[in-house]
Amino acid sequence: MTNRLYYHDSFLYSFEAKVLDVVPPADTAGHAAVILDQTAFYPTSGGQIFDTGSMETLGGQKLRVNQVEEREGGDIQHFVYGQVSLEKGTRIRGVVDAERRRDHMQQHSGQHVLSAAFIHLFQMPTASFHMGADSCSIDLDTKSLSATHVEAAENLANEIVMENRKVGIRFATQEEARGLGLRKLPVVDKDELRLIDIRDFDLTACGGTHVASTGQIGSILLRKTEKAKQGWRVEFVCGKRAIASARKDYSVLAESGGLLSSHLWEVPQQIRKSQEEARASRKVREQLQEELADAHAAALLAETEDHGGKKIVVRVFVERDLNSIKLLGQRLTRRGVNVVALLAAMSGTPALVFAASPGQAFDMNALMKETLARLGGRGGGSKDMAQGGPEKSEMIPGVLAELAAKIQGQ
Repeated sequence: MTNRLYYHDSFLYSFEAKVLDVVPPADTAGHAAVILDQTAFYPTSGGQIFDTGSMETLGGQKLRVNQVEEREGGDIQHFVYGQVSLEKGTRIRGVVDAERRRDHMQQHSGQHVLSAAFIHLFQMPTASFHMGADSCSIDLDTKSLSATHVEAAENLANEIVMENRKVGIRFATQEEARGLGLRKLPVVDKDELRLIDIRDFDLTACGGTHVASTGQIGSILLRKTEKAKQGWRVEFVCGKRAIASARKDYSVLAESGGLLSSHLWEVPQQIRKSQEEARASRKVREQLQEELADAHAAALLAETEDHGGKKIVVRVFVERDLNSIKLLGQRLTRRGVNVVALLAAMSGTPALVFAASPGQAFDMNALMKETLARLGGRGGGSKDMAQGGPEKSEMIPGVLAELAAKIQGQ
């Protein structure tokens, strides 16, 4: 089993170790894995993502560590780029990416403080923790979570940060741990547990990397909440991530305020006002479109000759879309009892609409499928109206003319 140096010192960024084994790639696209007798690299575990960094031999061979995982039995695998020619027993010097490690310490320690805050205030236990590249989240085991809960937990968590409480590392047996009042006892088969102790606030078993005092977390910012399988999910960021997130939020809000010619605090009010105006404008536009379609339908029927008691309207519109011709088809067939409309729109994706006044013998769905068998594409509908998307748009005028002649003869 690899000796985990980060267990005792999360601020250890460089170390020396001996190569125990090199595991070849599983395939040509994979990376070899180096196993060391000891390491400061943290493997993905307990919701925290892995460290990255490099290792170098005394002979000058350099390898980039791009992923770290724990395998069954306790050995830690360091996946490296490039050709690996290390022999067992080779001495190496490992260097952990310090900025990435510090970020992970801030996020993970912030999670401990935040989870403890939800317990202290509302008895809402954390069911799981996830650390992502941009944000982190905890799933709270609770049936409800309000904005008041979130704000109170965030305030308490940041008070603990500002008090700069000591964060210590302790080790205890399973039996000892049961009497120490841990926030959550882990379900693991280990004789000894590693405990993270935030002075007079939180004590929990954890194998991750953590800050030495809560002030090093920087700040804890709760971003959003959403319902999850295990209760409620709370997304948050800590430290430099919180600063970057707040800066991005402010920039977006300030830009939005500028576009709306308002103070950034008035942006929500201005957006609501714009939405109301847009809804009103949409209603007026829809009414005008309906009136225009009705007038257009009347004009088309007036200029269309009657053939055997039927009026067949055939039109190909270059600058109209599907919704436009669909509305026109509805208006045409409502204005007459023996109307058949064969319409095409060529603006954007070509579209067809076939419509007939109710009660006629023609089946628009069958005609559409027959037409698309020639033009390609898909579509369908009901006996009185069908729509489709033809692929061979250049054939549409000729096919519609043939279809109109066929209907006239029936």
